[in-house]
Amino acid sequence: MPYTLLIRNCGQLLTLSGAATGQPLTGTALHDWQVLTDAYVACAHDRIVALGPMAELDAAQIGPGTRVLDAGGRVVMPGLVECHTHLVFGGNRAHEFQRKLQGESYLDILASGGGILSTVRATRAASEAELLANALHHLAGFRRYGITTVEAKSGYGLDAETELRLVRVAQEAGRQQPARVVPTFLGAHVPGPEYKGRPAEYLQMLANEVLPQLDPAEVPFVDIFCEEGAFSVKESRQFLEQAREQGFQLKIHAEQLHDLGGAAMAATLGAISVDHCDYLSEADAARIAANGRTVVVLLPLVPLFLRQEVYAPGRRLIKAGVPVAISTDFNPGSCPSKNLWLALSVACLKMGLTPKEALAAATLNAAWALNLQTEIGSLEPGKRADLLILDVQDYEEIPYWLGENPVQQVVIGGEVQDSE
Repeated sequence: MPYTLLIRNCGQLLTLSGAATGQPLTGTALHDWQVLTDAYVACAHDRIVALGPMAELDAAQIGPGTRVLDAGGRVVMPGLVECHTHLVFGGNRAHEFQRKLQGESYLDILASGGGILSTVRATRAASEAELLANALHHLAGFRRYGITTVEAKSGYGLDAETELRLVRVAQEAGRQQPARVVPTFLGAHVPGPEYKGRPAEYLQMLANEVLPQLDPAEVPFVDIFCEEGAFSVKESRQFLEQAREQGFQLKIHAEQLHDLGGAAMAATLGAISVDHCDYLSEADAARIAANGRTVVVLLPLVPLFLRQEVYAPGRRLIKAGVPVAISTDFNPGSCPSKNLWLALSVACLKMGLTPKEALAAATLNAAWALNLQTEIGSLEPGKRADLLILDVQDYEEIPYWLGENPVQQVVIGGEVQDSE
């Protein structure tokens, strides 16, 4: 089949392939993947069909219908995979920023009725059309940063009706623009205000009344916030077990502010990912590494924005054999940023990752954190043609240019996206 898209003269083609593993990348595999120089990558419709050195390009496959992009010696890589976001919400929390600057903690603001609960009030008051418009606006911003797959959590409704509405909005947003949107049900963000002091009853309502209305084929993941002020390890385990029985894959917010043991607990249940993990103990890291499949999703912009001193021990996790991914945790309270490139830089500066490890964590391992590793995250024949041309000559420049967006061109499903 003739190529429909050819990107030629790639100075560095970051394939993210070549590491000998059928699991998420760990240890040396995080940086042993292949970089091709003076290379090309070719697509037929929405699939990658060939790549390699320019000297091996089969010119016979270039026809009148082939769109040719010349990378001009720049870096070409897979589209970024954003594996932890809270995409759909109403309003913002700019008014709480000053309170943070004056020294109030995340939990202080939550306890006073702010934080998540203030966004819940704004989200419940917003119409479905308003929520959809906001989500599409944010997805356009993600695409400008070269993010071609976006996980989208619910969690700002905290009642059955609104939580289901947030899932519908995420699904519709996925249909109305080219990036892949992966819905996650996070009704168990904190107990709904109507269930104050009754977290177990709230979780039982979700398990009995809401989860049965969701199709795991369309909403693959169920998540829970295991933390002081949210849900205990015992409550989280019971809820996740109920979700698993109903056919959902599992995620958890854990060890963000305290070491409670939620991450290791979720890993024993077969969780696809355990997220935050700033306070993850060495013993629990070893338990997760022994699991071999559960990805620890690092969220370096959260402690930065919250002005916290503790960051997840990325270097220690890698040495322990834990698979790590990187995401922004885009949300209105603790990370109002879509800049995954900045998150890569902070992961290098504050968590000890190398540039090559950080790139793997935001592509192939992030795909593993969404169970989409056979579709996205690396440049290999048969995978979806999600690619970026960057305005840099060497991958080491990517985390070096702090906060800059290096994206020159975005390709999603083999289609070149117009600059917005």
